[in-house]
Amino acid sequence: MLGALAKLPRRQHAVVVLRYFRDFDVHTTAELMGCSEGTVKSQTSRALSTMRDLLHDSLETMESLR
Repeated sequence: MLGALAKLPRRQHAVVVLRYFRDFDVHTTAELMGCSEGTVKSQTSRALSTMRDLLHDSLETMESLR
Protein backbone atom coordinates (compact mmCIF):
# COMPACT_ATOMS: atom_id res chain seq x y z
CA MET A 1 0.00 0.00 0.00
CA LEU A 2 2.73 2.46 0.93
CA GLY A 3 4.61 1.61 -2.25
CA ALA A 4 1.57 2.50 -4.33
CA LEU A 5 1.11 5.71 -2.33
CA ALA A 6 4.74 6.68 -2.98
CA LYS A 7 4.20 6.36 -6.75
CA LEU A 8 1.37 8.90 -6.83
CA PRO A 9 1.91 12.41 -8.15
CA ARG A 10 2.55 14.93 -5.38
CA ARG A 11 -0.95 16.44 -5.24
CA GLN A 12 -2.69 13.05 -5.25
CA HIS A 13 -0.31 11.80 -2.58
CA ALA A 14 -1.13 14.81 -0.41
CA VAL A 15 -4.87 14.39 -0.73
CA VAL A 16 -4.74 10.69 0.20
CA VAL A 17 -2.57 11.38 3.23
CA LEU A 18 -4.78 14.21 4.44
CA ARG A 19 -8.07 12.40 3.82
CA TYR A 20 -7.22 8.85 4.92
CA PHE A 21 -4.16 8.99 7.16
CA ARG A 22 -4.98 12.27 8.92
CA ASP A 23 -8.77 11.75 8.64
CA PHE A 24 -9.54 15.30 7.50
CA ASP A 25 -12.84 15.99 5.76
CA VAL A 26 -13.05 17.35 2.22
CA HIS A 27 -13.52 20.95 3.40
CA THR A 28 -10.49 20.94 5.70
CA THR A 29 -8.35 19.19 3.09
CA ALA A 30 -9.31 21.82 0.51
CA GLU A 31 -8.38 24.63 2.91
CA LEU A 32 -5.02 23.05 3.73
CA MET A 33 -4.20 22.44 0.07
CA GLY A 34 -5.46 25.85 -1.07
CA CYS A 35 -7.89 24.42 -3.61
CA SER A 36 -11.61 23.79 -4.07
CA GLU A 37 -13.53 20.91 -2.56
CA GLY A 38 -14.20 19.68 -6.11
CA THR A 39 -10.46 19.46 -6.71
CA VAL A 40 -10.01 17.43 -3.54
CA LYS A 41 -12.76 15.05 -4.67
CA SER A 42 -11.37 14.63 -8.19
CA GLN A 43 -7.78 14.20 -7.00
CA THR A 44 -8.95 11.63 -4.44
CA SER A 45 -10.81 9.70 -7.11
CA ARG A 46 -7.81 9.69 -9.45
CA ALA A 47 -5.42 8.73 -6.66
CA LEU A 48 -7.53 5.80 -5.49
CA SER A 49 -7.97 4.58 -9.05
CA THR A 50 -4.22 4.75 -9.66
CA MET A 51 -3.46 2.97 -6.40
CA ARG A 52 -6.02 0.28 -7.22
CA ASP A 53 -4.35 -0.30 -10.60
CA LEU A 54 -0.87 -0.39 -9.07
CA LEU A 55 -1.91 -2.87 -6.40
CA HIS A 56 -3.71 -5.04 -8.97
CA ASP A 57 -0.58 -5.11 -11.14
CA SER A 58 1.54 -6.07 -8.12
CA LEU A 59 -0.79 -8.95 -7.27
CA GLU A 60 -0.70 -10.21 -10.86
CA THR A 61 3.09 -10.10 -10.85
CA MET A 62 3.26 -12.01 -7.58
CA GLU A 63 0.87 -14.67 -8.88
CA SER A 64 2.84 -15.11 -12.11
CA LEU A 65 5.97 -15.85 -10.07
CA ARG A 66 4.33 -18.85 -8.39
